[in-house]
Amino acid sequence: FFPEMAASLWKNLLQTTKERILQQRGASLYIDAHGYEEELIKKKLQQFAGGSINLSKEDSGIGILTLNNPKLMNAFTGTMMLELQERVTELENWKDGKGLIIHGAGNTFCSGSDLNAVKAISNSQANGLLESFCNFWKTKSMNFGYKTLLCRLPLISVALVQGKAVGGGAELTTACDFRLMTPGSEIRFVHKHMGLVPGWGGAARLVRIVGSGAALRLLSGAAGVDPARALHLGLSEEMLSSSDETEALEEARAWLSQYTEGPANVIRAVKKVVTAGGELPVEAALRTEKDVFGTVWGGPANLQALVRRQRHK
Repeated sequence: FFPEMAASLWKNLLQTTKERILQQRGASLYIDAHGYEEELIKKKLQQFAGGSINLSKEDSGIGILTLNNPKLMNAFTGTMMLELQERVTELENWKDGKGLIIHGAGNTFCSGSDLNAVKAISNSQANGLLESFCNFWKTKSMNFGYKTLLCRLPLISVALVQGKAVGGGAELTTACDFRLMTPGSEIRFVHKHMGLVPGWGGAARLVRIVGSGAALRLLSGAAGVDPARALHLGLSEEMLSSSDETEALEEARAWLSQYTEGPANVIRAVKKVVTAGGELPVEAALRTEKDVFGTVWGGPANLQALVRRQRHK
């Protein structure tokens, strides 16, 4: 009995060791392949230059992210996609940041992706570039594309929709926590007319925002959603009073500031626990909430609140 048990244990140990070695080799190969893949995609995207993603960080803790390619209704070029990734990383590391407004230059939001870049990537399917492009964004943002990176920022975000938010631009609005629309603006999921569906989480996020029935109507109908209907569906929080670019931005600041009042670490903690609650399984969300609670319990804001409460007794 004991020799047989010893042999069995030894066999299991050898098998476990073998599996670990194979896993490590596989991980190493994946990392090497991904590193090459990432550089390949970046070089390809850099060929489609134009426009920019501008970021200003205000003392109030509100960041203003501007899609700046007005000649193409702020469509994303290849270099803009790469810049967005960089700006999101910068925002993630902005410790004083509390809120974010995303808007487009030239009084319009975003018309999606530059068709020249899309065609080039689509025509490269035979050599695997299209698959590599999808894998690149999957590894960057946990399977749902660069727009999902915005969702997971520890900032309360709002899309300021002026003019058109079409296709990928409509998807981008769903990556924000809230949406505000100006008079005459429109959100339109035109993917069906392009023979596509949302590819980087836009459909899943839309279902969570408006429900499955409304999401199905918006995606299959591909009709424009004006501010009144968006408000009715819960797609938009409010229709602003002005369509002027400067005035609308000031209205959006005022609207967002009611949710960003207070210490940055507390606002960011609130966003983190809400994000965890919406995305993670219950047990994981509870663990995250407990961990985040530990970062603010006994902190300056908590202690000051306790003192104020004692004084008012």
